[in-house]
Amino acid sequence: MIEHIIEIAKEAGQEILKYYDEEIEVKSKSDDSPLTKADLAAHHHIVNELKKLTPEIPIISEESGIPDFDERKKWDRFWLVDPLDGTKEFIKKNGEFTVNIALIVQDKPMLGVVYVPAFDTLYYGDRSSGSFKQESDKSPVQLNTLPYDKSEKARIVVSRSHGDDSTKRKLEKIGIEVSEEVPSGSSLKFCLVAEGKADLYPRLGPTMEWDTAAADAVYRYSIAEGEKPSPLSYNKENFKNPYFLLGLNENINAEEL
Repeated sequence: MIEHIIEIAKEAGQEILKYYDEEIEVKSKSDDSPLTKADLAAHHHIVNELKKLTPEIPIISEESGIPDFDERKKWDRFWLVDPLDGTKEFIKKNGEFTVNIALIVQDKPMLGVVYVPAFDTLYYGDRSSGSFKQESDKSPVQLNTLPYDKSEKARIVVSRSHGDDSTKRKLEKIGIEVSEEVPSGSSLKFCLVAEGKADLYPRLGPTMEWDTAAADAVYRYSIAEGEKPSPLSYNKENFKNPYFLLGLNENINAEEL
């Protein structure tokens, strides 16, 4: 199935790129986050194709709204989509925006595809075969990294759009010394940890489930056997993620940092 999802994500990426070189018209959603024609074009393509592929599986996209929890709590699986993650990066035209498609099974991402249209770079992972990175038409490379060891200094991913100078001080309180900050946008932050270009991704700010699900799958399965622990779960009543610290071999309550 993942081959079909990769194809859908790449097609959505091409829909997004149709708008990339022109003047970008931006509207604001109810939460003041930006919305463009590219978001909607990718949304419609992904939803339509997923309905054809698996008509029996419900779909939640950032641009379609969240069904009532009384309905959702009965689902054993559903597609979770962010058709254009990193809209702010898209507007800035720095290339760090992604198409995210995940399959959630019993509150956990079993499969995830993250496509970076501007760089033609693909990350994908599933529980049965592991996680991979593919650049353009090169062969996929399997991601096999170990969780961060707290005895070492840490390279941390920081957001280009939501920087917070206090993060390093908060990590020091739990014995983590930061050696380097690696700036990145969108769900690429998870992928950088998955491929070993950074050790930790501390997110001490709000995110929604569609922001993280696909890249969380890439991270979880970027290990030779089994899976890495993730602090995130899915299909919560409010659909909001808690603050989190990704990359450790233990779960720390980041809300208390």
